Amino acid sequence: MAEQKSSGAAQAPKKDIKTVKADQKARRRAEKLEAKERKKAGKANKRGFFKQIGDVFKMTRKYDPSVVWWMVGAFVAALVVGLVIGLLTGSPVLWTLMFIPLGLLAAIIIMNKKAEKAAFAQIDGRPGAAGAALSQLGRGWVVEDEPIAVNPRTQETVFRATGKAGVVLVADGDYNRAKKLADKQRKHMERFLPNVEIRVLQVGKGPSEVELHEVKSTIKRMKKTLNRHEVRAVEQRISSLPKNNLGIPKGVDPYRMRPDRKSMRGR
Repeated sequence: MAEQKSSGAAQAPKKDIKTVKADQKARRRAEKLEAKERKKAGKANKRGFFKQIGDVFKMTRKYDPSVVWWMVGAFVAALVVGLVIGLLTGSPVLWTLMFIPLGLLAAIIIMNKKAEKAAFAQIDGRPGAAGAALSQLGRGWVVEDEPIAVNPRTQETVFRATGKAGVVLVADGDYNRAKKLADKQRKHMERFLPNVEIRVLQVGKGPSEVELHEVKSTIKRMKKTLNRHEVRAVEQRISSLPKNNLGIPKGVDPYRMRPDRKSMRGR
């Protein structure tokens, strides 16, 4: 009996060792599978990134075929700069190679600028296009998601952005009707914000208008008159105003209006 017990006790550790080894194999197998999945996911993401770049390039080239020459010119210009520096320093090959990534970066920047212009060209003339342009302002600006004033019959809209340049009202639609709508909003807001700069920007292609793709850069160049705390105070003051006083007609949802067929075809 004692011998049987001792042999059973001796076999138990062997089973435990086998179990541990099996667990280790299973764990290594799982780790290998996980590593393969991560590698596949990384390759898929890389393919997705390049596919996205390709899609943007195709869309931009369709709108503006000259983007190819602009990109090639930017790349070649960067290489020329590197070559000139290399000739002056005695290492032309080294400096040319160093400027290849900069040339690629310059080409991508050119493409992005052209792509942004092409994207705005696709929505130019549609109701709410000014709001899409304002949404590109980014950090430091408070932009209303919906227009603060709407003409439900002719679909002129006025959007508002608040930042260090003060309050900017962006009017979109027929020049005279949109200007009248924006001026009404400006006069109303001046009563509540007497010491704040309130500017009106008209979107369009006329001499006194700003094209849709230039709205962001135009506003960014405006003179700063407020600091960060004043911007917050102004926005809080605007938020406290009754919504009905801001010019949106009761019962009108700007996003359910019929699209202006003339503006969809282009004026």
